Amino acid sequence: MASTVSQPQQYGHPPPILLTLTILPISLYLIINPLLPLLLPQSLLDNIPPKYSLQDGQSSYPALQASIGFSLLAFVGVVWLVPKVSEAFVSKGLKGRDLLKPGGRVSGPWIPESLGLPCASLYLALMMLFIPFPFSHLFKKQTPLGPETFPQQELTLYLSSLLSLLTATLLGFIDDLFDIRWRHKLPIPIVAAVPTLLVYYSVGGVTSVVLPKGIGGWLSSLGLERWLDGNVVDLGPIYYLYLILLPTFTTNSINILAGINGVEVLQALIIALSVLINDLLFLPIWSSNLLRVLGFENPQNGRVLDWAIGEVVNRHLMSFYFMGPLVGVCLGFLWHNWYPAKAFPGDTFCYFTGMAFSAVAIQGHFSKTLILFFIPQIFNFILSCPQLFGLVECPRHRLPFYDEKTNLLNPSLVTFTSPPPLRTRIVLEILSFLRLVKLEYHDPAKDANERRYIKSSTNLTIINFLLVHFGPMREDRLCILVGFVQVMGSVVAFGVRYKVGSWFYGGDRR
Repeated sequence: MASTVSQPQQYGHPPPILLTLTILPISLYLIINPLLPLLLPQSLLDNIPPKYSLQDGQSSYPALQASIGFSLLAFVGVVWLVPKVSEAFVSKGLKGRDLLKPGGRVSGPWIPESLGLPCASLYLALMMLFIPFPFSHLFKKQTPLGPETFPQQELTLYLSSLLSLLTATLLGFIDDLFDIRWRHKLPIPIVAAVPTLLVYYSVGGVTSVVLPKGIGGWLSSLGLERWLDGNVVDLGPIYYLYLILLPTFTTNSINILAGINGVEVLQALIIALSVLINDLLFLPIWSSNLLRVLGFENPQNGRVLDWAIGEVVNRHLMSFYFMGPLVGVCLGFLWHNWYPAKAFPGDTFCYFTGMAFSAVAIQGHFSKTLILFFIPQIFNFILSCPQLFGLVECPRHRLPFYDEKTNLLNPSLVTFTSPPPLRTRIVLEILSFLRLVKLEYHDPAKDANERRYIKSSTNLTIINFLLVHFGPMREDRLCILVGFVQVMGSVVAFGVRYKVGSWFYGGDRR
């Protein structure tokens, strides 16, 4: 009898070979091309017109196309790296069952977990290799007094952001290994954010905010004019408290909105793309003909936002450098995490991406704009608060319920074997009135002494909320629906930032 040899399990989806062969040379060209002025002799460069210059005469930034090259390299790298390292993670016990597949917790497929670690490691390695590119134009540039002064402040901001990301990655992986309780998780992002916050303070970080129209006059009438400078109030240490809480929210809010294949990575991808688009609005790289057709003022400056000049351009340029490769990493990992998932990100991915968003927002002075891109996460957090803070029983997993017969997901339930406490009933009745949850009641049969009480409620997450209103659906379609909500949240965010904000505060919102 011929013996059957078991085939080794394949981890990850097969990498796209043709796409890789197409992208890889393009990425290498984009990375090497900005270095040619440093590598080629000056005699060959004299007749070549200067490139990548800001159209208003500011200093050039050849690193922009290199950043695009590194972003493409990040995508290719993650797509090929995840299958290579998955077996090592599984052999060390870093694996879990896909609970929303046939067999579930008992016999569902084993999937390698914590693969946010190799993604974050590759990202950090690429960002370290990228360090010389933003300053490459200084290496041969001479002034009458000698070499141009090196921008130490920009380098410090860059390195402090990398240090925060490295710390967040380490602490996130520790969380994956030891499954830290929620109350112990909250301080972790604060520790990782310390380098970024300290550098923000050392470079004279702004702590003042602009008040809406009319609020300044109203506060002055109350005798508080000494705290105001026109329509601006300096919050001082209170603003730093907000900056401390920002990374705590961005990391944990992505982690809370989880549970189905692809959802953590998809929301991080859409937020990163939103930040990237916001950065592009500040960069003077746009075609004057395109801006003229779209009706922008002063199209010859190449700016979507006419007032975006000087330091604000440099801040968003730095943000672009971080967000581009992050988009590549998210796209690459989504290749393996999409339904049916062959790799799980773990808490490491959530900590790493959340800290990346906070770091660029703090250093780029657009932390309030960043919060707008988290509208779905804010909704999910507020909806989850009764369970997170113990007002309603919170099971360990609030995943949707998987029906093996239909292969569809249904809202999962928290059940009550006896009448719940008054505070729980009040909270659930309010949420039911707002159509945020679906309640099921226990009706007394023949016993008149038995009271009618809440028998079950859908779990308080945006995923279950969508299933309540749109009905049972397959896992990948549910993930697409969550992604659509995330996109619409970003659309609303841009409207609030650049339309409502200008009307509410008066003038351009910078």
